[in-house]
Formats: sequence, C-alpha cells, structure tokens
Amino acid sequence: MFLENTVNHKEQFGWIEVICGSMFSGKTEELIRRLKRAQFAKQKVEIFKPEVDTRYHQDMVVSHDANEIRSTPVPAAANIAILAQGCDVVGIDEAQFFDDEIVTVCNDLANQGIRVIVAGLDMDFKGNPFGPMPALMATAEYVTKVHAVCTRTGNLAHYSFRKTANDKLVLLGETEEYEPLSRGAYFEAMQKSQED
Repeated sequence: MFLENTVNHKEQFGWIEVICGSMFSGKTEELIRRLKRAQFAKQKVEIFKPEVDTRYHQDMVVSHDANEIRSTPVPAAANIAILAQGCDVVGIDEAQFFDDEIVTVCNDLANQGIRVIVAGLDMDFKGNPFGPMPALMATAEYVTKVHAVCTRTGNLAHYSFRKTANDKLVLLGETEEYEPLSRGAYFEAMQKSQED
C-alpha cells in the first residue's frame, strides 16, 4: 500500500486505516504485519479485540495462518479509548463485532495523533454491510479490501457463505461453518439454501 508523506509536519493528527474483506482473505494477517512493523520501529503499539472472539486464543489476535500478536480483549469500544492513551499505533481486530461507538473511538484516537489500524468483515453472511464497518470505511483515510479465493470457482471471493443453518448474525466459526465465495458462487449458494 502506498502512503504519501505528510506535507505539513506541524499537523499532529493521526489517521485511520481499515483492512476489510471476507473470511479467509488475510485481514488479520495484514493487521498483524502492519502492527509488527510498527513495533519493530519502536513505536508504542496496543492491540484490541472484542471479548467475544475466543476462537484461537483468549489474549492473542491470531490469523488463520497461525501468525499471532498479543492483544487486550475488551467488552466494548469505550474501553479502547481508556486503554490506548499514550500509544503511537492502535490495532483493532474483528471491528464488526463492536458497537457503533467504535467509529467515534477510532476518530477520537486519530484526532489525538494516533495511527489506528482496524480489521474486520465488511459484509455479514447475508451479504449485508456488517455493523460499524461501513462508517469506519467512510471515515478512514485508507481502506484496503483484501480477497480470499473462492472454494468453488477459484475466482476472487469477497462473500462469506455460512454453510450451517443458523440465522444468528454473530456466529464465530472457521472452515466448518463458512467458506469464501465469489459473487456468482455466492448467488447460487444462497438460492439453493433458500430452496432447501
């Protein structure tokens, strides 16, 4: 990703970067990569994730490739604002699971001069914009949309198809519950699931 250098160095504002896409697209992997680079540069980094995300580890953000970085699980977005004071960089994983206050928190942190890197699903399993992600993408300076590979066609996938018959919006899962699909494969799969 190309980031232009700041022209006016007196301006002390931070910015928001959003990494979004479907499941299995590498969102968390990219988040971890950016955060580890900041740590290597000796910047003060804090990473947060929603308390409900306990798939791989209680206190770590872990990618599907088993890359990991220490994080702080929080019950609500408001906790991030308190715990992030004095940081240079704040990372937030699975942002779609936070309440809408996450948008205000991220903007407040950026306004304090903090680089905020957020990763999350941009669409739910029904193909609708997911939680606060659209508002985060709209207010972010940089948005990176990553894609998985469709398990049925081999094309780029940006839909997360739920294979299980469960209508709960939040259902933590992996390859047993979800598969990444291209637009055409997703459309066909949704039609078939509605017929069943």
